Amino acid sequence: MAHNNTVLAQFLKLVPRHEFERDAAQHHKGRKLRKMTRWNQFVAMFMAQLSGRSSLRDIVANLATHPHKLYHLGVGSVTRSSLARVNEEQPYRLYERMFERVLARCQRSAPGHGFRFKSKLYSLDASTVDLCLSMFPWAKFKQTKGAVKLHVGIDHGGYLPTFVRITDGKRSDIEAARVLEVPRGSIVVADRAYVDFAWLKHLNTQGISLVTRMKKGIRYAVRERRAVKRRQGLTSDQIIVLTSTHGAKRYPGALRRIGYRDAETGKHYVFLTNNFDLSAKTIADIYKARWQIELFFKWINPIVA
Repeated sequence: MAHNNTVLAQFLKLVPRHEFERDAAQHHKGRKLRKMTRWNQFVAMFMAQLSGRSSLRDIVANLATHPHKLYHLGVGSVTRSSLARVNEEQPYRLYERMFERVLARCQRSAPGHGFRFKSKLYSLDASTVDLCLSMFPWAKFKQTKGAVKLHVGIDHGGYLPTFVRITDGKRSDIEAARVLEVPRGSIVVADRAYVDFAWLKHLNTQGISLVTRMKKGIRYAVRERRAVKRRQGLTSDQIIVLTSTHGAKRYPGALRRIGYRDAETGKHYVFLTNNFDLSAKTIADIYKARWQIELFFKWINPIVA
């Protein structure tokens, strides 16, 4: 009879067992684990994510239906109490290290982002993860609600989540963005929540381009109007400077304002960027590519919903 690897087994090949066990030994707390190991924990939680499990009881019940498959993966007995204990007591640093290893392995074989320019392209966004306030009192978000916020930066070369940070639910998107170490010369695309002229000035000094949507109410003066190809949906391509005291102080340089109407939806967009080299249509296409990070959050919906 022909043998076929399960999807789970194929995914786990990205995590060599000897590397995992070495990292697990380095990031261990308390007495030595016996029956319930960190490998058991990892496979259980990974399978829970792939299959959309909603609770520890659900996870354990699902595992119990695949004893032979789990045996071949080196996974022993997993009970609800033992899984809860390891989740609570063992350091999460193991999974940070594993993430770094898997990311590096994926980056070596990742394709390009599909645009002609050679700069790295990243999309930034954040999503709120609701938590039960009675179980996670440290994550108070509102009076009767708990939450944390997941901040992610997607590398469009392979759509890999390269930057990941978890903060309290009240932390604004731009606060988390300010501490990201984006490589020099990159292009970052984000929505209007990331329009902050002091941060944009910092990016500019690092040779980093930002592509975003322009907020309403921003005061500016047009210094130059460029010709546009209206058959491509472009309505304007302007060089502007900020005229408000607040804006001009934080970003005294020139910016680029691009108008674009989507042919499919008829919706009009106004983009803002500090990139003067790429064509206006490419800037519009870059922002459209930001949808990939929305798809990423939809894919991990069992976690963030």
